[in-house]
Amino acid sequence: MKKWVSFGFEALFLALVFHACGSAKTSAEKEKLAADVRNAVEIPDFTFKATYAYPTGYKSVYLSPYYDVKISPDTVKAYLPFYGRAYRAPMNPDEGGYRFTSTDFDYRVEEGDKRGNWNVTVMIRDQHRPLAFRFDIWENGTARLNVNDTDRQSIAFQGDLVIADKE
Repeated sequence: MKKWVSFGFEALFLALVFHACGSAKTSAEKEKLAADVRNAVEIPDFTFKATYAYPTGYKSVYLSPYYDVKISPDTVKAYLPFYGRAYRAPMNPDEGGYRFTSTDFDYRVEEGDKRGNWNVTVMIRDQHRPLAFRFDIWENGTARLNVNDTDRQSIAFQGDLVIADKE
């Protein structure tokens, strides 16, 4: 009996080792991802999928996979929650988070402090209040978004970039 239990543990260990070895990205895949992220940020054409929200003064919140910000050359579509203190309550209860489509915005890209990092600022001008979306984007496809709003506390989101294939 001990022999079968020992064999089972050895087989499980080997399966985990082989799975870990096969899931690592090669340097060519990493370079292609970095080039794709760079092109998507410069065009602009990417989607930020939020996975965590970091409200000011509150605990972090794990988000469902439906929250995102889609940025294209002529449109910004945002669907994000808000947790925190609002200085002015919306009249419509459907306006609780950040849910809008904007066609009047400023998009600015700067190199980050470290190599393979970009700072992207999106100033939304066609909402009833000024909004600033500031992205910190890394070449591995992860990003952080800070939302500054005059009517609410600032909130940050952590997530990943999704880049559409142009093939």
